[in-house]
Amino acid sequence: MKDEYLRRLSAVDELLQLSPIQDLMKNYPRSVVVEAIRAVLQELRQTILSSKDPVELENLQLKPEDLVPLITKLVKEVMHPHLRKVINATGVVIHTNLGRSILAPEAVDALVNVAKNYSNLEFNLKKGERGSRYEHVEDILSTLTRAEAGMVVNNNAGAVLLALNTLACGKEVIVSRGELVEIGGAFRIPDVMRQSGATLIEVGTTNKTYIHDYERAITPETALLLKVHTSNFRVVGFVAEVSLEELVALGKGHNIPVMEDLGSGVFVELSQYGLSHEPTVQECIKAGADVVTFSGDKLLGAPQAGIILGKKEFISKMKKNPLTRALRVDKLTLAGLESTLKIYLDPAEAAEKIPTLAMILASPSELERRARKLAEKLRQRVGAAFNIEVQGEISKVGGGALPLEELPTWVVAITSKKFPTADLEDKLRRLEPPIVARVKEDKVLLDMRTIRLQEIGEIVDAFASIGRESVSR
Repeated sequence: MKDEYLRRLSAVDELLQLSPIQDLMKNYPRSVVVEAIRAVLQELRQTILSSKDPVELENLQLKPEDLVPLITKLVKEVMHPHLRKVINATGVVIHTNLGRSILAPEAVDALVNVAKNYSNLEFNLKKGERGSRYEHVEDILSTLTRAEAGMVVNNNAGAVLLALNTLACGKEVIVSRGELVEIGGAFRIPDVMRQSGATLIEVGTTNKTYIHDYERAITPETALLLKVHTSNFRVVGFVAEVSLEELVALGKGHNIPVMEDLGSGVFVELSQYGLSHEPTVQECIKAGADVVTFSGDKLLGAPQAGIILGKKEFISKMKKNPLTRALRVDKLTLAGLESTLKIYLDPAEAAEKIPTLAMILASPSELERRARKLAEKLRQRVGAAFNIEVQGEISKVGGGALPLEELPTWVVAITSKKFPTADLEDKLRRLEPPIVARVKEDKVLLDMRTIRLQEIGEIVDAFASIGRESVSR
């Protein structure tokens, strides 16, 4: 009986002659359509061969025209962009899994302009000769921070690796045991240091480190004193930490450079907006750090990059390191970064125009207004299918920045009258565009801190689609 069902399956060439499949190939590559046909036929063969239920076999739709929807669906899935827009309704502003920071419109425009045209990436237009890609951002970085020099690599882990390899390969680097952090993706400072060729010298304890701990550890092999800002965690209570100023003074006394890895670099003093103080890049440069490294795509709100600032003599050595080529950034990153940095020339404007900062600094009253607006639109459109509430909640900065900061926010809390909450959350993720929310107390929460005004209509349409599905069940 199974042989009979197998014989009913169409051949690939037969399916290719169908009018709907011919139309499909007008919009999609023939090779993709052929592979989809083969995949559908193979899946049906496996179903037939593995089936032990005659009724299941009888219900199989095996006519050529029955296979067209399956083939079409598979082709569209294959050709649909894998990396695509997502609506972040989690309330986590710098969401590592969702691409971290959103770029400012000016940065997007600059990126597109460079992407669709040739550019002076490594060409000095004034001299008519080869130039440096770093010159596009070095001057603006120096203007903003008062650093002598700067350069950019692909991310902050790369920045730390390059700095350590250049300044301390084969030598010792002293760092507090309480600052040996693990960053995203299980990458740890000791691992990065090991790859750089430097030897890690731990001093102090997890909760207490003093300046004399560093001083006692200095030997003729000491090449660098390293301070790591514990961006993604805090040790509180019975603690002692050596300040950057103390470390710089010690370094000068022994002619040893001092480096600080800030993790999430920030150019704006956040405490003026009622948030916890986060060391700014400008503070570190002013305190005398010889090298400062930080991320471009976290609190800075720029594309992914590792930014290195500091004394010219050290930056110059890094630019000549062969690792620099392996870690260098492309024209798109530089275009987006330069445009973002220029916004920071006016700090007040940056707080409004940089999406990351604007989201972090959004007032609870404004978020409540947006939440009630979304809730009202949902009630008007899908109120019969869902229970919809507006309530206060807490957002997080994310990205390893300000880990103890709790941002008061407002959310729209939703449950379905037909689906379990877990199913509702799953359905939202499978829509186009996908909506990623969080679940708490058996409710789907839509946090207005990370939902942009232009996305409200898309969210309402999404719930209308799910609502229609619940009615048809």
